Amino acid sequence: MIFRFFVPLFAALALSACATIPSSPAPAEPVHLRIIGLNDFHGNLEPIRRTLEVVDDAGQKQQVPVAGAAYLASAVAKYRTQDTDSMVIAAGDLIGASPLASSIFLDEPAIGVMNRLGLDFNAVGNHEFDRGWRELLRMQSGGCAKFTLREPCQVENPFPGANFRFLAANVVTSDGETLFPSYGIKHFGSGRSAISVGVIGLTTIETPTLVTPSGVDSLTFRDEADTVNALVPELKAKGVDVIVVSIHQGLYTGVGYNDHSCGGVSGTLLKILKRLDPRVDLVISGHTHIAYVCDYAAIDPDRPFLVTSAGYGGSFLTDIALTVDPAAGRVVVKSANNVIVQSDARDSDGKLLAINPAFEKFPADPAVKAYVQRYTDASKSAAERGVGRISGPAADPVVDTDETQLGNLIADAQLAGTRTAGAQIAFMNNSGIRTSINPASDGTVTYGDIYAVQPFGNLLITRSFTGSQLLALLEQQFDEAGFFQTFSASQGFAMSFDLRRPVGNRIVAASLDGQPIETDTVYRVTMNSFLAAGGDTFTKFLDGTDSVTGSVDLDAMEEYIRAMPVRALPALGRVTEIK
Repeated sequence: MIFRFFVPLFAALALSACATIPSSPAPAEPVHLRIIGLNDFHGNLEPIRRTLEVVDDAGQKQQVPVAGAAYLASAVAKYRTQDTDSMVIAAGDLIGASPLASSIFLDEPAIGVMNRLGLDFNAVGNHEFDRGWRELLRMQSGGCAKFTLREPCQVENPFPGANFRFLAANVVTSDGETLFPSYGIKHFGSGRSAISVGVIGLTTIETPTLVTPSGVDSLTFRDEADTVNALVPELKAKGVDVIVVSIHQGLYTGVGYNDHSCGGVSGTLLKILKRLDPRVDLVISGHTHIAYVCDYAAIDPDRPFLVTSAGYGGSFLTDIALTVDPAAGRVVVKSANNVIVQSDARDSDGKLLAINPAFEKFPADPAVKAYVQRYTDASKSAAERGVGRISGPAADPVVDTDETQLGNLIADAQLAGTRTAGAQIAFMNNSGIRTSINPASDGTVTYGDIYAVQPFGNLLITRSFTGSQLLALLEQQFDEAGFFQTFSASQGFAMSFDLRRPVGNRIVAASLDGQPIETDTVYRVTMNSFLAAGGDTFTKFLDGTDSVTGSVDLDAMEEYIRAMPVRALPALGRVTEIK
């Protein structure tokens, strides 16, 4: 009897024990994260007034009307909703070198647009410093404090500032702190499915040579790779699963905007990438205005991060998909594609450009469109005011060593505007020529047209240089120590150079009005205030004496065009490369 009852009791106890043993939890599902990458918006509130030429997957050239904040906003909204978890990250130059409708209002509307499309983080670019770091702090925090010649808060009073966070990991103030936070962390999900994304933001170490020195006074710009590598362990110690580097430095490529091969890549960013901590998952870049998607593993298998750029002016966005294993705390799958933001763009005469059916067309976001309209209406009278007529379209330099009619026109205008200061020669930095001039069919050029070419509001400075100093200055164009470019030169000046010759001896000949530059003769030379402060690494401009400050460069340009019924574009031939 005892035995007979003991068996079922034992079985019951065993069943009871089995019922209370917890089952193994199912592994956490992978988390799908969508990141939209942007860069180099440059305050392009409206669509660009010319088509973008791209090479499609078949290798054919295509013309596409692009950009405009309202269209970019709807494109961002569409692509970020592909996954529940998403964020938007920019790699600098949201502001600066902007069209009139944004620049004339100190780029406050460019910040407003980025607030409305949900930007999370922006790494400072060099152009963020165009108006100085104190004004940049106002862009973050808002308010109407005045740090420039222009009045703030003309449309929105007070200006609310950025809802997103500027990042500046390698920009250090005199007290040893970074100007803005080095990184930001964003969290998604909960429990075992929770992940966190760390975004390190930084700019090119070359920034002090690319802006007026007073704009970065008391700031130190540290090495980019060293800065990132010092922060990666800190982020990992905080449990960050995904590390994104947003850097305002970039590549040049020999392939199309959405080719993933990294074919023909070059540029300063390569030197940084090869030194990055392999735990970086994604690099969102900019600065070169080239659109690309590069799987860096094709170059270095030990560093399998993606490197992306969305071109210029809101013409593209980069659609980035990451699959994250929350248990392992790492990215297991990654992909990226550049998307053309096709829009209802118009040409310089106001005629709608043809939509290209081979590419997606985005609608205008109504709220952003209305916001932009407030600013374009406010700037309309200034933008549409005619300043004169020119003899035809004037293209900007494709590369910074090109001689162009537009560059020569600017130099001629600056020489004419400073003759009273004794000017004999004027030089314009090609990198400061921001866009082409496409006049109306009758040749009319508007204030908005010339503003877009030179949006910086530089003053004209005239200084005396000996011929020896002038020749040393000309050699700096090709010294390989900084910004490699030629000047646009005014009428009467001629120069030839040979890049096969040693550095410091590349100027073959230089003359004024047909006479060679004499080493002991004193020449009066005009440049903009950016160059006068040693901008673009042209430190030899600082050697000039007897400085006279003239008008704003834009005013000189307007006066020069207006002085003739039709201002003829100057001929080429002032700058010659010997090959």
